[in-house]
Amino acid sequence: MSSSSTDVSREGTKVDASDAEMALNQKAPPPMTFPDGGAQAWMVALGAGGVLFCTFGYVNAFGIYQDYYITHQLSHRSASDISWIGSMQTFFLFAAGLVGGPLFDRYGGKVIWVPSFILVFSVMMTSLCKEYYQFFLAQGVLGGIGMGLSMAPALSSTAQYFQKKRAAAIGITVAGSSLGGVIFPIALQRMFNSHLGFPWGVRVVGFIMLAVLGFAVVAIRARLPPRKREFFKPSAFKSKKYVGTIITVFLLDLGLFTPFFYLPLYGEQHGMSSRMSFYLVSILNASSFFGRVIPGILADKFGTLNMLSFLSLVAGILTFCWDKMTNNATIIVFAVLYGFFSGGMISLTPAAIANVPENPQDIGTYMGMGTAVISIATLIGPPINGALINHYGGWLQVQIFSGVVILAGSVFGIVTKLLSGKGLLEKA
Repeated sequence: MSSSSTDVSREGTKVDASDAEMALNQKAPPPMTFPDGGAQAWMVALGAGGVLFCTFGYVNAFGIYQDYYITHQLSHRSASDISWIGSMQTFFLFAAGLVGGPLFDRYGGKVIWVPSFILVFSVMMTSLCKEYYQFFLAQGVLGGIGMGLSMAPALSSTAQYFQKKRAAAIGITVAGSSLGGVIFPIALQRMFNSHLGFPWGVRVVGFIMLAVLGFAVVAIRARLPPRKREFFKPSAFKSKKYVGTIITVFLLDLGLFTPFFYLPLYGEQHGMSSRMSFYLVSILNASSFFGRVIPGILADKFGTLNMLSFLSLVAGILTFCWDKMTNNATIIVFAVLYGFFSGGMISLTPAAIANVPENPQDIGTYMGMGTAVISIATLIGPPINGALINHYGGWLQVQIFSGVVILAGSVFGIVTKLLSGKGLLEKA
């Protein structure tokens, strides 16, 4: 008798083997497919890029605020004190994803509406601030919460539409933050030193955000049906790849943002004019734009963790060389190079996390939980560097600390590959 007509006996009942196989095939869920392109997918990516423009892009401009506050409203406070405003903002930018990511998995793109309003409101309130605690609450806490509740859903929405081109698509989305990091510093510097001054300069930024976020909330849509299971997913931390990826990014972010906060001040202390030093953050972010797009395209071919480890290795070496950049030309060269490689690190972080969950409906939750842990690094990194500047009165210790943790993150990216069962040259 042929295998196709063989009877299988189970508890006295005979079942045709081919029928049993057909039943199993009917129960197996179809493989998840991704558009990896199309008008809707790229519209979502564009809308998400608008959110990153107003969130991460605005945070990248804090070096302008840092330098302005230390010479104007908050001249009586230390650099470390002022950096807490920016680090708190960056902390909530990541930490609020703990709620924003799962909310997106449950309710879709509409969860961005309220935090977008909160963000614009916080900017308008910042324009009215006079005292340290007011800046801390309006810009640091309220602004950071609005950013975090909108950024995680924006990144998750893009990941739902792309798989084979995920790193490239998220890189293009995150490039929106580079545009913000170019435009906001230049606009703020010009307006702070014009007849508009600080109050109206900040309000103009708020109106720009209102227009961009208005488009974003219309464009961003979830592709997958809502996930109705548990709000958080603690079992994710049983995955070696997930835990390893989070540790890798935690170490990187502990030192990554040092030049974004302190390069203008460093430039001024090394003879650069105040006007030129203001443009260093814009130069960083202009170079970062290409760093957030090109490595993302390469990562889809060579592996996200591979590319992330390589970029962080170079960025760590550049950080160690920072203390040798002592004139205008070398400082600008450092800004260009560091902007490119750090930009790639920033864009590949969400792609690396999004690649971990087996079920794409869990991407927002994984993203939110991961960024919440990483937020601790962004909270303590800049103040640690500010304390080092105050204690030692120089920059060498700052550069050593930041360089060491970035290189440690690069090494741990390779360790994560090995722990997840991937070889050094395998795509992961």
